[in-house]
Amino acid sequence: RDRFGVVLRLEFYRPEELHPIVLRSARILGVGIDDRGALEIARRSRGTPRIANRLLRRVRDYAQVKADGHITQTVADQALKMLDVDEKGFDRMDRKILRTIIEKYDGGPIGIETLAAAVSEEKDTLEDVYEPYLIQEGYLKKTPRGRMATRRAFEHLGLSVQAGGQLKLFE
Repeated sequence: RDRFGVVLRLEFYRPEELHPIVLRSARILGVGIDDRGALEIARRSRGTPRIANRLLRRVRDYAQVKADGHITQTVADQALKMLDVDEKGFDRMDRKILRTIIEKYDGGPIGIETLAAAVSEEKDTLEDVYEPYLIQEGYLKKTPRGRMATRRAFEHLGLSVQAGGQLKLFE
């Protein structure tokens, strides 16, 4: 950490910071995109330019096949829904992690090894790929006893916490 005499901390990008990156990448790819389409992709990119560019390529493919080749907010939304990327940028695995903690382990705490086995994913992948975003955005917390889903995670998945920690689906 101190080896180079400079301590840096990387933060996730805000959608407003990713927006010009998406516009520039679209220009490089030769795909038409409007501001709202670029912002929609930026919003769902988990604060990461690499993810924004990956989503842009998939949305471009969708726009070329299912639309007129131009990316609007509607086209981006439809493409991302088809890819199962929700409005917070969560994919199937993000939701699977949170649902597993909430539905199978009463919201936690659950150890990382148990969680990895429950979602059929490597422990290191959970810790390096999924957890940083979920923790920083307030959907997951790490405690000495294990991982716990936060109230925000329950709400995002449409679940509520009743008195005593009992769960029920909104109807």
